[in-house]
Amino acid sequence: VQLQASGGGSVQAGGSLKLSCAASGRTFSSYGMGWFRQAPGKEREFVATINWNGAWTYYADPVKGRFTVSRDSAKNTYLLQMNSLKPEDTAVYYCAGASSSYGGRQEYDYPYWGQGTQVTVSS
Repeated sequence: VQLQASGGGSVQAGGSLKLSCAASGRTFSSYGMGWFRQAPGKEREFVATINWNGAWTYYADPVKGRFTVSRDSAKNTYLLQMNSLKPEDTAVYYCAGASSSYGGRQEYDYPYWGQGTQVTVSS
C-alpha cells in the first residue's frame, strides 16, 4: 500500500495550493482519508478528514473556511485545496489512509501514510 502526496511548493501569503494524494496497492473507496501537517520543531497535527463517500468532512479550527478536502474515488485520489494561505500553514503535509469508513483526528486512526510534501508560505 502506497500513498503519494504531491502538489506542495512555495507561495506568498494569501495564495493557494492544491495537494493531491494518490493511493496504490489498496482501494480506499470504502475508507476515510486524512491530512496532517508537521511544522518545524512541532508535533504533527491533524488538518482535515473525509469519510468514505465524501459526504462528511471535518477540519481543524485553524484551517476551517480556507481548506477543502475532497476525493475522487474512481481515481483513488484525494485532494486538499488550500486557499488564503498564511505563513503559519508552513509545514510538511501528509496524507493518511484510515482503517475504517470514517477517519478521526488522531494519528492512530490512520495505519497508512504517505511521505509528505513541503508547503512553504512566505509573508
